[in-house]
Amino acid sequence: MRVLIACEYSGTVRDAFKALGHEALSCDLLPTDKPGQHHQGDIIEFIKHNPDWDLMICHPPCKYLAASGLHWNKRIIGREELTLESLNFVTLLFNAPIPKIVLENPIGRISSAIRKPDQIIQPWMFGDDASKATCLWLKGVTKLKATNVIKKLRYANQTPSGQNKLGPSIDRWKLRSKTYQGIADAMAFQWG
Repeated sequence: MRVLIACEYSGTVRDAFKALGHEALSCDLLPTDKPGQHHQGDIIEFIKHNPDWDLMICHPPCKYLAASGLHWNKRIIGREELTLESLNFVTLLFNAPIPKIVLENPIGRISSAIRKPDQIIQPWMFGDDASKATCLWLKGVTKLKATNVIKKLRYANQTPSGQNKLGPSIDRWKLRSKTYQGIADAMAFQWG
């Protein structure tokens, strides 16, 4: 298959598909963290000039979409407009002329403004000792099936109260946005 991973700088999902023999390319405004097939640039423009893909998995930035930050929209002038721009970007991605599309994002504004997700997954369902509710909107693919469930009261990435352990930092957004390896492997195996 020809697989396009939109808005991915880490190469995690790209490399999981590549490991199974697929032609996989990531595209992001940022350079890739790992050497591999990567286009640095605007994904919408890239698709216009390179439309022939079998599957696209999208990880649009969640800064203005995640429920955890939406309370700032009423406190910071202009932030609601940035949320609307982000929703427009999500719509462009999901309506791209590609037969199979998966859109990934945390619980947030997409669910109320566009539609509810088809599935909500957790890293612990795929062998990673972590909790991070992740919504999937699916077009042309089936729901992911859990591969290695780890049941715990509290996961390695959580504080005793259940919050994420990562404190404020310059690169917190980058660390929190990376796809867990177990989820990437399940995507490649089940959708590839």
